[in-house]
Amino acid sequence: MNAIALQNMEKLFPSKANLTDKISYYHLLFFLASLPFDRFYSHIILASFTLHSLLNFKKGKQNRISLLQFFLLISVFIVTILSTIYSFDSKTAFNDWVKQITILLFPIVFWLSGFDLKKYRDALLYGFSMVCVAVVVFLYINAFYVIRYFHLPISEIIKTPFVNHNFSQPIDMHATFLSLQLSIALIYLFSTLLKQTKLVYRLLYSICILILFAGVVQLSSKSILFCLLIGVDVLVPLYLLQGRKRRRFMLVAYSITLLGLLTVMKLSAFKERFITDLKTDLTEEKFSGQTSESRATRWATVKEIVGQAPIIGHGAGTEVELLHEAFWKKKYYNSFLYNLNSHNEYLSFMVKSGIIGLLIYLATLISGFRLAIKRRDYLFLLFMTLIAIVSLSENILDVDKGIIFYAFFFSFFLFSSGDAKVEKSTVER
Repeated sequence: MNAIALQNMEKLFPSKANLTDKISYYHLLFFLASLPFDRFYSHIILASFTLHSLLNFKKGKQNRISLLQFFLLISVFIVTILSTIYSFDSKTAFNDWVKQITILLFPIVFWLSGFDLKKYRDALLYGFSMVCVAVVVFLYINAFYVIRYFHLPISEIIKTPFVNHNFSQPIDMHATFLSLQLSIALIYLFSTLLKQTKLVYRLLYSICILILFAGVVQLSSKSILFCLLIGVDVLVPLYLLQGRKRRRFMLVAYSITLLGLLTVMKLSAFKERFITDLKTDLTEEKFSGQTSESRATRWATVKEIVGQAPIIGHGAGTEVELLHEAFWKKKYYNSFLYNLNSHNEYLSFMVKSGIIGLLIYLATLISGFRLAIKRRDYLFLLFMTLIAIVSLSENILDVDKGIIFYAFFFSFFLFSSGDAKVEKSTVER
């Protein structure tokens, strides 16, 4: 065990880097460690890293990135700026600028810093993964403490009071956005496990993977679990295994997946979450005992608003106000009282920036997928899959934790993976 601790220490605390690189590395490590917690910490660390990068700026030492890739990273922020011009709610639109400024900031800071993200990528992801494991362990300890305090049976852990948002409530984190982070950590540790030959290391990483997987199941985000199945059943064997090992892994993975689906059908809390709720969400029909409107019902309302300005939309910052008024007129009182948004990033773009904004977002996602596939970067590909699929059920770019996840990891994977060749027109010139 001492050997494991020593190896982990060497991975997390590089000793051979120069002082500037060490400071940059620890900024990013602490930033990643802060992601599952209050946004105050991540924003403070980002501000400090930005200041450090500016103070240590040296011409000619910047990370290389093409101008096209730079605009790819900031395209969403550009759409928000342009759609502010014709918005009837400029105050909310400018608030969106403030929330989304990190989408612009990360590519600039990563370029300015000159920090070799590719060199330290593994260490940073390892540190991030260990924090995610610790967070899930804490949440389970908290859940079992509550169960013990109220003298409840242990079986309560898989029932509604301890599932989804109820599970992540102690750290005040939306279940889907926490699951996004756990998914990156889980697939990274999976890839690390496959490279290990010593039994003790394989055991350690296997335990961490099981903890993360249990956390994702407990959080019960349908879109994230679907993405995770793609990550484990498709990306891992496709990019990390070959020949007989690949076939053996796929047989085991698919068997476990089938067993998991059968288990979900047997456990009432998970069956209700994954089967019943999904059916309810995707139909406009109101079922007996249902007190809130389904996503499909709200999406129908959103489409009506989109139809009023289909080309350029209504402008940045207008979505919630337009929906608020529409929900009241349709007597969707639950949606009205909670000021719900579209809960669909694609429809959200249509409301605010029309078909033009939607096409830019789709082009951004497609370009990201193409880069990830070209570079054979399975984590980058998983990230793009997470963004594309979660965008079907959440306004991921309207919430700070969603924006930070998108802004950081999009820039992180683009800067840290593949060939660092520069195109003719580059940002550093």
